[in-house]
Amino acid sequence: MTAVDLQPGVPTPAQERKGDGSGGFLGVIRANYDLLVAPAIVIIGLIVMVVYVGSQTLDTIEERALEPANVFGQLGQHLLLTIYSTILVLIIAVPLGILLSRPSARRIQGGVLALGGFAQALPPFGVLLLLGFWEFGVRSAVIGLTLAALLPVLRNTVVGLQQVDQSLIEAARGMGMSARQTLFSVEIPLAVPVIVAGLRVALVLNVGTATLATYIGAGGLGELVQQALRLNRINLLFVSGAIIAAVALLVDWLAGVAERAIVARSG
Repeated sequence: MTAVDLQPGVPTPAQERKGDGSGGFLGVIRANYDLLVAPAIVIIGLIVMVVYVGSQTLDTIEERALEPANVFGQLGQHLLLTIYSTILVLIIAVPLGILLSRPSARRIQGGVLALGGFAQALPPFGVLLLLGFWEFGVRSAVIGLTLAALLPVLRNTVVGLQQVDQSLIEAARGMGMSARQTLFSVEIPLAVPVIVAGLRVALVLNVGTATLATYIGAGGLGELVQQALRLNRINLLFVSGAIIAAVALLVDWLAGVAERAIVARSG
């Protein structure tokens, strides 16, 4: 036992760590305080919206449009469009990104990524309208949203796999792992944080673009925007815009929490 340990007034290193708040619940809050910003903005924004609407005199059209059953119904449609298109993006982009990251596919990698960039550069509204000529409804909207959000996940999958340290791959192969085992046991787990970052971008893109799906009969919160513009109802336009912004911020926040957790677990 050292002289420091024998002094009753001198705290041990463990006591110092406990006293400085770096562990426990307060430590977690301090380490991730930035994750509290988005929920705070959403809560304040929604409070401002409710206060503003409560101070206005709404006509019968606005009252019917802002009924909770109507708003939550369109919110559910909006979220379903986002979820369906994001799942489709994952099903297409992740396997394709894995294939493009293989050495045998390096020749076509640039062309496929350029094609994905071209698909994302197309105006989403125009793509949705063109798909609406093929079929009016949810299916066309999901395809259009998928095309708009495909590139971030595809590119991040390729980049994440290519950034894996080559020495780790060689070590795995030296231990007797096959190329398939190395891919699923070493490369993909290390690339997951980068892939999740691309998924986060795709989610936010889908939330925003899904607003346009109402023009091809797919519903969503865009219905409130369209109704407000058609009937020149400023209060309704303000509320619909605030709700869409709040949903986008919350989805981005949830994706950020998931990304932070995955990075911490893999790191």
